[in-house]
Amino acid sequence: MKDVFLYTMIYAGSALMAYNIYRYVCFARDVRKHGNWDQEQRLFNIPICLLIMFFIGYLIVGLFGKLDLVIAGILFFGSVFVFVMLLLIRRTFDRIQENEQLEARLSAAEEASKAKTFFLSNMSHDIRTPLNAIIGYTTLANGEGVTLEEKSGYIDKIGIAGRQLLDIVNDVLDMSRIESGKFILEPTCVNLENCAREVCDLVRVQLEAKKIRLSLSCDISHKWVLCDKVMMDRAVMNLLCNAGKFTEENGSVSLQLKELAGSEGTGRYEIRIKDTGIGMSREFVERLFVPFERERTSTVSKIQGTGLGLAITKSIVDMMGGDISVQTEKGKGTEFTITVDFPLAEPAEEICSCEGEEVSFEGLRALLVEDNMINMEIAQMLLDQAGFVIETAENGKIALEMTAASEPGYYDVILMDIQMPVMDGYTAAQAIRALPDPGLAGIPIIAMTANAFQEDIKKAEEAGMNGHIAKPLDIPDMKSTLQRVLKMKKASE
Repeated sequence: MKDVFLYTMIYAGSALMAYNIYRYVCFARDVRKHGNWDQEQRLFNIPICLLIMFFIGYLIVGLFGKLDLVIAGILFFGSVFVFVMLLLIRRTFDRIQENEQLEARLSAAEEASKAKTFFLSNMSHDIRTPLNAIIGYTTLANGEGVTLEEKSGYIDKIGIAGRQLLDIVNDVLDMSRIESGKFILEPTCVNLENCAREVCDLVRVQLEAKKIRLSLSCDISHKWVLCDKVMMDRAVMNLLCNAGKFTEENGSVSLQLKELAGSEGTGRYEIRIKDTGIGMSREFVERLFVPFERERTSTVSKIQGTGLGLAITKSIVDMMGGDISVQTEKGKGTEFTITVDFPLAEPAEEICSCEGEEVSFEGLRALLVEDNMINMEIAQMLLDQAGFVIETAENGKIALEMTAASEPGYYDVILMDIQMPVMDGYTAAQAIRALPDPGLAGIPIIAMTANAFQEDIKKAEEAGMNGHIAKPLDIPDMKSTLQRVLKMKKASE
C-alpha cells in the first residue's frame, strides 16, 4: 500500500512537470511576441532544458530508483513548487501587459487631447478669418455715408468670405466622415474625358481671374468606366484649386489624363496636375497628406485654407484603390500624379440636360415648407425674384394638409425642408405620395435642406422626392434643379 502511494506521488509529480514544460513553452512564446528578445533567446531556452532534465530524472527515479517517502515527497512537491512559480510569473507578466495597455490608452488619450487642441486652434483661426470679413464688411455696408458702389463691393466681399466659410465647413465634415468610415463610394457609368473637361470648366474662371493659364490634354482610348464621379471630381478639383492657390499671376496649371496598359476588363489611368507655383520643401512633403498640415512660410500663411484638401484627396484615392504621388521643388512648381484602376464600362447614352425649352417660373405656384423663419424668408425672397407665387408651411403636417385640401395642379412644386417638428420632410413626402388622388400624389417635391451628404440625397430619393437642393442655397444650382424637375413634369404630362 505504501509503494502504491509513493509511485502515485512520483508519477503525479512527473505529469505535473510535463505540464509545467508545456506551460513554460507557451509562456516563452507569448513573451517573444511582445518585444525583441533575440539577445535573451538562450536565457529562455535554459529553463526548458532544466525542466526537461528534471522530468527525465523523475522518470528514472520512478522506474529504476528505490523510492521512499522523502524522495517521493521532494519530487512531487518540487513539481508543485515549479507549477506555482510559473503561475506567479504568468500573473506578473499579465499584470505588466495590463499596465502597458493602460499606458498606451493614456498616451492615446493625451495624443487625442493634443489633436483636439490643435484642431480647435486651426478651426478657430480658419473660421474666424472669413467670419471677421463677413461681420466687418456688414458693419461697413450699414455705416453712414456709404455709397451704393461701396456697398455693392462690400456685399461681393461678404459673398466671397461666406463661400470660404462654407468650404471650410464642408472640408471638416468630409474629413470627419472619412475618419468615421461613413464615406462610401457609389460607382456609376461615367465618361472620364467629360469629367476632366467639366472640372476644368469649373475652375477656369477662378484661374483666369488670377491670369493663370489652364490647359487640358486627354489621351485615353477607353472613356467609359465605373467610378464614383462625385468623389473623383472632388479629388481632381482639390488638386486644381490648390495649384491655382499657390501659383502666382501669369503662371500655368495643366491637367493631363492618360490611359496606361491595364488588364482585361480594367483600365489603368494616370492623372497629372502640374503647376508653376511656389513648390514645397522636402521636409513638408513627408507631412503633406496629414490633416491640418500647412507649410509654415510667409507666402503660404497669406493663403486661406485648412490643410484638409490634400488629406481628403488622399483618402478618396486610397478608397478607390489608387495611388497618389508628388514631385516638387521650391520655386519651381509641383506635380501631383494619381494612378488608379477602373472597371471598363459600355458607353452610356448621354442625355443633354439642355434639351427642350427653358421652363418659365413666372406665375408658377410653389409650396415652401420650412420651420426656420430666417431660412423661410431668404428662400421666399429668392423664389419670388425668380417669378414663383409662394405659399408657406411651418412643418410637414401642415404641408400635407394643405396639399390634400388643394386641387390637382394648384401647386406646381413643393420645396421641403427635412428636419422639422411635428412631421419631418421624409415622412411628409411619403404621405403626399400616398394620397389617393394621383394628381396630388404626383406633385414634384424637392428637398431643400442642410442635410447635404450623398446618403441624404439617396434618402430623399427613397422618400419619393424628385430632387435635392443643399443649404446654404446656391442660386444657379437651385434654378438648375427646379428647371430639371419641372421639365420632367412637363415631359410626363
